[in-house]
Amino acid sequence: MKCIFVLGTAGSGKSLLTSKLSEYYTSNSAFAAILNLDPGVESLPYTPDVDVRDRIDIVSIMRQYDLGPNGALVMANDMIASQLSQIQIEVDAVNPDYLIVDTPGQIELFAYRSSGPFLTSELNADSKTGLFLFDGAMAGDAVNFISLNMLSISIRLRLQLPFVTILSKSDLPDMPTNNIIQWAMNVTSALDAASNVDGETYSLISTISSSLKQEDYAQKLIPVSSSTGDGLADLESVLSRILLMGEEVED
Repeated sequence: MKCIFVLGTAGSGKSLLTSKLSEYYTSNSAFAAILNLDPGVESLPYTPDVDVRDRIDIVSIMRQYDLGPNGALVMANDMIASQLSQIQIEVDAVNPDYLIVDTPGQIELFAYRSSGPFLTSELNADSKTGLFLFDGAMAGDAVNFISLNMLSISIRLRLQLPFVTILSKSDLPDMPTNNIIQWAMNVTSALDAASNVDGETYSLISTISSSLKQEDYAQKLIPVSSSTGDGLADLESVLSRILLMGEEVED
C-alpha cells in the first residue's frame, strides 16, 4: 500500500483534491481508498472508506468535557492517535493500492501537535509522501507566497516525509501562475513583486527568502485544478516516482 497525506491550510482544497485524486487512480485501474482524519468536518465531496468520525464525535466530546469547539478538536485529534491500531485494522481490511489521507482542516492541529507526526510515522504502508497545497487564492501575492513556502517547509520538517507541492485552484481567473511557478524555483524573485510593502515587512521576507535560497529549499510547484482535472496527470507522475521508485522530486 502506498500512502499519500494531503496537507494544506484551511480552504486550500484538500478534500476536493483527495476526491479527484481517488477518481483519477480509479479511472486508471488502481484501487484507491480514502481515510478521513478530520473529526470536525460536516460534509465531504467523497465517501470515505475509513472515517475517524465513526469513532470520534466532536459534539459528544464538547458535552462530556465541557469544551468549546477548538478545545474539542484538539482533544479529538489526540484521540485519533490513540486509536491508530484500530484505524490500521480498518485500512488493512480495505487493502488498497493507494491510501489517500485527508488531514484536518486545521493544519496546526495535525502538524504541530505530537499526534500528527505519530500518525504519519506509525501508519503502516510500503511508502509514504506528503502532498502540500499552496492555495491558489492566496499564493498570487508575493508575501503570502513566501509565508506559504515557510509553512510548507516547516511541516515537511515536522512530519519527516518526502514532499510534493502543488498550486491548487489553478483554474482561478487572473491567477499569475507563471509568476508563482518562477517564485517557487527562485524564491528571492518574489521580492521584486513585494517591493511595495513597508520596510520592516520587506526586510523580514528578504531575510527569509535569502535563507531559503541559501539552504536550497526551492520547491517545484505543480499547478492542479480539481475542478477541471488539469494537472492531475502530472501530479500522478511525480507521486509515482516517489512512491514506486523512492525518488525525490527534482527542483
